[in-house]
Amino acid sequence: MNEDRLKTREEQAREVFGAIRGNERDLDGSAPGLGTDEVVLNMGPSHPATHGTVRFVLKLDGEIIKDMDPEIGYLHRGFEKQSENATWTKVFPYTDRLNYVSPICNNVGYALAVEKLAGIEDPPRSQYLRVIGAEVHRVCDHLTALAATALELGAFTAFLYCVEGRELLWDRVVELTGARMTVSWCRIGGVSRDAPDGWLEQLCRTNERVREIIDELDLLLTRNRIFIDRMQNTGVISKGDAVELGWTGPCLRACGVDYDVRKDHPYLVYEDLDFDVPVGEHGDNYDRYLVRVEEMRQSLRIVDQCIQRIPQGAILLDDWRYVLPPKGEVYETIQGAIAHFENIMYGIRVPRGEAYGYTEAANGELGFYVVSDGTGRPYKIKVRPPCFPLMQSLPHVMRGSLLADLIPTFDSINMIGGEIDR
Repeated sequence: MNEDRLKTREEQAREVFGAIRGNERDLDGSAPGLGTDEVVLNMGPSHPATHGTVRFVLKLDGEIIKDMDPEIGYLHRGFEKQSENATWTKVFPYTDRLNYVSPICNNVGYALAVEKLAGIEDPPRSQYLRVIGAEVHRVCDHLTALAATALELGAFTAFLYCVEGRELLWDRVVELTGARMTVSWCRIGGVSRDAPDGWLEQLCRTNERVREIIDELDLLLTRNRIFIDRMQNTGVISKGDAVELGWTGPCLRACGVDYDVRKDHPYLVYEDLDFDVPVGEHGDNYDRYLVRVEEMRQSLRIVDQCIQRIPQGAILLDDWRYVLPPKGEVYETIQGAIAHFENIMYGIRVPRGEAYGYTEAANGELGFYVVSDGTGRPYKIKVRPPCFPLMQSLPHVMRGSLLADLIPTFDSINMIGGEIDR
């Protein structure tokens, strides 16, 4: 391992500034130092790197971050309170707007939590479709994160490759769900729409191009000297600290922790699929980049297996307590008309109780704690977004680092404002 990698970012910074200002001495005549006063700097929310959704109050000693306070809340989402005033089904559009870059992951996580409480399971074809949708959106999410990281470090070409891949996949998402981002595709007991004719074959062809884009991204950045210097040994966190602070997903795996909900607590059909979980070693921004690059390849591998194995059959559970009856039954039978009316007007009746369901979303473990009082509306929904523990740990990660290192670190944790805003 390179000796420079063992040094803290603060030590490297002080060496640089010490060389630049080598002839200066502190007021007491001691060894050379920065000799600066502490400065409070507001960064965001109107800042390109904070994406308009967060503000950092930074305390700086020259270019070194001594402390910081991340302030969230600029989207005014109110997901949990809004959900109390909607039926169980009408919560799906709200989940879209948590992580709006990979909404199918949110749809799936919420649906599984409610189905766990209701004691039901969606049909096999629906399970495969859910996995395909979630993995496609995982790739979209990672491409977006890496595009932002590359762009904000000056790698505009890499940004364009990432966006091309994301847009190609979003074209397939539009064909499947009817929308690019706010899809509202899942339902309690299945999914709302089946794959159109020829869609799976078209997705295979798209995946081949996306693989080429990932390879191009790898060639452009992984051994790029400038990119390595900006990413390697920045935003470092130890394995133990990451676990204690509640990290999950690619950021935790980059620290060397082999934990993935899809492997450790399988759901849907993940137990039957063959894929690897990439794990890093150093817990820095560079390893988080490498983990995401390999995860995209593994997600495409999962999608290919699902396309080969997906069975024919229903996409919704045949249970009118939770699923709308077919239109023919609604128009021609009194039972169908009544079930349709009650499900629409009053909402599906989820049994009284509580449940916690969790899945592996693009940024880590996404959990929904749902409470039902037996009516057609949730009594309480609490979401455990993967971005929140990552964001609250940012001061711990950044103390002693250079101000310039905040940009790649913030990008590497991939904070999505809709998830963490209360």
